[in-house]
Amino acid sequence: MNDLQCPPGRFRSMVEWWDAHQIPLYLAAIVLGAFVGLSASGVAPTLQHSINPVLAMLLFATFLSVPLGEVGRAFADVRFLGTVLVANFVVVPAVAFGLSRFVADNRGLMLGLLLVLLTPCIDYVIVFTGLAGGAQARLLAAAPLLMIAQMLLLPVYLFMFAGSDVLDVVDLEPFIEAFLVLIVAPLAAAGIVQAIGRRHRIGVVIEELMAGAMVPLMMATLAVVIGSQIAAVGSEAVELARLIPLYVIFVVVAVTVGRIAARTARLDVPATRAVMFSVSTRNSLVVLPLALALPEALDIAPLAVVTQTMVELVAMVVLVRLVPRLAPQIVGPHDARAGSEARPAPHASN
Repeated sequence: MNDLQCPPGRFRSMVEWWDAHQIPLYLAAIVLGAFVGLSASGVAPTLQHSINPVLAMLLFATFLSVPLGEVGRAFADVRFLGTVLVANFVVVPAVAFGLSRFVADNRGLMLGLLLVLLTPCIDYVIVFTGLAGGAQARLLAAAPLLMIAQMLLLPVYLFMFAGSDVLDVVDLEPFIEAFLVLIVAPLAAAGIVQAIGRRHRIGVVIEELMAGAMVPLMMATLAVVIGSQIAAVGSEAVELARLIPLYVIFVVVAVTVGRIAARTARLDVPATRAVMFSVSTRNSLVVLPLALALPEALDIAPLAVVTQTMVELVAMVVLVRLVPRLAPQIVGPHDARAGSEARPAPHASN
């Protein structure tokens, strides 16, 4: 790249091509990850260790596309923050408890389901929200509150729904580590690059390159998550199959809950889409270590968590197209304040 110029025409053409074919490419990444994971199960540990680095890069690219000044202003949006918290920690636990009754005869399945459905996502939900034209900055501002709330409330709900004996596995370390690695570090790096970009051309070039790399980074994330877990899930496929319809039902109910909650709170369209994604996306990669800490007799619980991840990733690819139709943008005074958040993230096609 000569003299730090903008990405050349060939790069721009590639970006335009994969932006126009996002959904087929994401589905292809899922299929590729499944094929590799099933045909070469020995690569699973390597892929497992690559999840956080790849996801951190994806979030770094995402945060670069969000003016960080908007995040600061988003903290003052009490109505949005309240809606996200109430939907995730008042309504969703009731849904999770109801679904857990269908597998109550298998304690491992029940605990895995509860662990994952009771914890809202704080990382790649921001990416999918942006792809659907949702309020990324406001959801990013909500991430610390969501993390703190789930750390405090997960033990309470597990005690209520599954008994006191499971509280020994609740450890704050995975939550703190995930927040530092997947939110704080990429956000700080994005802030530094944005600050450099205001003074030097190199910062702008990095922003443009990372914006163009969003689709390949999302594909890499999907492939490594699926590839690292699918072989283990396949070993217990018959029993885990009981969870698949429950997780699908959860997504359908959660999207509906998010839509109703946002309408009740009279949120604008970008915020409505963000709430819908927040309620339907779970923190599976963070709670997996908690499931792994369960006694050997409950060793199907981690696989129950992983099964949710795979169902959710497919669902998110669908929701990127579906949510904008469920919450269509209506240009008018009510949405004027949404500004750039009413538009999809750079290089996203709805």
